[in-house]
Amino acid sequence: MNKDINFIYEIGCFRFIQRTWRQFLNADFANVSEHTLRVAWIALILAKYENIKDTEKLLKMVLVHDLTESRTGDVNYLSRQYTVRKESEAIHDILEGTVLESEFLELWKEYEKKESIEAKIIKDADNLDVDFELQEQFYKGDLTKETFKDIREYVSINKLYTESAKKIWKKLQDSNPHDWHKQSNNRFNSGDWKK
Repeated sequence: MNKDINFIYEIGCFRFIQRTWRQFLNADFANVSEHTLRVAWIALILAKYENIKDTEKLLKMVLVHDLTESRTGDVNYLSRQYTVRKESEAIHDILEGTVLESEFLELWKEYEKKESIEAKIIKDADNLDVDFELQEQFYKGDLTKETFKDIREYVSINKLYTESAKKIWKKLQDSNPHDWHKQSNNRFNSGDWKK
């Protein structure tokens, strides 16, 4: 059980691992833990659009998709040109001796191949999370979205696997990150401030 306990502590450290997008203008981007949570929700939504009924495998694969970053760190499109990450070694070392080792090693390998629908959905969710963050930053006055416009358009056309992800990408370009609370029941539209 010691390996399992140590594994849980290591997972807790994900909240301290910053994604390297911060390097570009020090934007307030999600840490690896926050990123994984939103990727899970995006993947669940994409799975519904893609008529995937059993999402247990999908969610487990989401949990393992960036697990190696605990040991390798995150890299961005610039640093990837200069960094060698030993992800296979990292995933084996992270999971070795845990009760999850066999199952999650196989899920990680499947994700890395990007052949199954689950792996493709998760990679789409991983990419879409970047665009959601860029849109949020844009509404805070950060123009990084405009700087990366060509790159993100290229990704939407060439790197998204599912039609659902491509549709969401197009829709979110004109979306307002504040609509979720402004259009929800609130004091102004349905409470004591309502006119």
